[in-house]
Amino acid sequence: MTGGWKWRVPAGVVDAVLTLLVAGTVELMVNVADDPSDRPATPLAYALGATLALPVPLHRSRPMTSLLLASLLMTVYYASGAPGFSPIWVLGVPLFSAVLAGHLRWAIGITLFFFGYGYFAVINRGSAPVAALATFVQQWVLVTVVILLAEVVRSRRALAAENRERLRMAGVEKEREAARRAAEERLRIARDLHDTVAHGMATITVQSGAALRRLADRPPDDPVRQAVAAIRASSKESLAQLRATLGLLRGDEAGPRAPGLGRLPNLVDAVRSAGQPVEVAVSGTAVPLDAATDEAAYRILQESLTNVLRHAGDSATARISVDYSAGAVRVEIADDGRGGAAQGRDADPSGGGHGLTGMRERAEAVGGTLTAAPEADGGFRVVAVLPATPSGPLGTPGEVLQGE
Repeated sequence: MTGGWKWRVPAGVVDAVLTLLVAGTVELMVNVADDPSDRPATPLAYALGATLALPVPLHRSRPMTSLLLASLLMTVYYASGAPGFSPIWVLGVPLFSAVLAGHLRWAIGITLFFFGYGYFAVINRGSAPVAALATFVQQWVLVTVVILLAEVVRSRRALAAENRERLRMAGVEKEREAARRAAEERLRIARDLHDTVAHGMATITVQSGAALRRLADRPPDDPVRQAVAAIRASSKESLAQLRATLGLLRGDEAGPRAPGLGRLPNLVDAVRSAGQPVEVAVSGTAVPLDAATDEAAYRILQESLTNVLRHAGDSATARISVDYSAGAVRVEIADDGRGGAAQGRDADPSGGGHGLTGMRERAEAVGGTLTAAPEADGGFRVVAVLPATPSGPLGTPGEVLQGE
């Protein structure tokens, strides 16, 4: 038959055949045993000989148990006065498996015991030492071959296992090197992005600060002064977050924690200062979230409000709903503007925007879901459901209510 198909005999079938072969060989040895004492082959001898094959089925799963049991049965057989024969026919299979399992010393010790006992027993029955030695040499050579063959197979298997482990470790090291290079590349890109964006944000902060000084003579509730103040505050916060993100990429654990829902009031105030009406509603029992979920919820709100500012129009009202229930936090941002179609372009990778794609990726990264679609009567709605797994006091949940 051609091709790569190979037929393999099941291990159970092989063990059954070995058991029958050992039993048949032992019965034959009992029948033709050349014993100097002329001990007859009685029915008891045949029955005891048949039991000597019982340890063979255990040689794979429990090699030492098989070898010790075979040794015990051989001792009982010899003590019964039955005709003697070489123990290699009984100990061969258990001996091979025991050495294969790494029990070389036990195998050698048991073998020396039985062959030594047999040699001196034959001498005591009247055989000459040299003649007895000539009889046992062939058996000793055979058992030595069995032990050496098992040791060679064990060594080859150990070498193959070592080679597989080396290949696995080489693969792991290769993956680590690739991850290290990818991390270095991300850090380089982050530094370039920081240098570019941070310069622009710092310029905005400085210029807006200068503008505020020129507007110092205006009343605090002046719309222009409030708008410039909001621009300065947003640019400073964005610059701080940019630096914090770069610090995380560098492995700086001492940097400020990523923003979460506790900063929602500041975010809402900034959007309102830009002239966009915002309504906030919180329901359910607020719980402190783990850092990743808390940041994901905040970033989704931030990006959604940014889309409202860009597309909904000045007359639109943004409605934020945060609901804690059933082990999840549901964040919803909707508006009644007329920019639904424009916002929907962010969902299309070919449209040039990636806001909705990024929000969906953030939600899925923490095990949540996000849906975003235009409303039938205008406006746009974003709904994110994130797992609310408490992880300790990350802030006061009641702070969210301050944004109303």
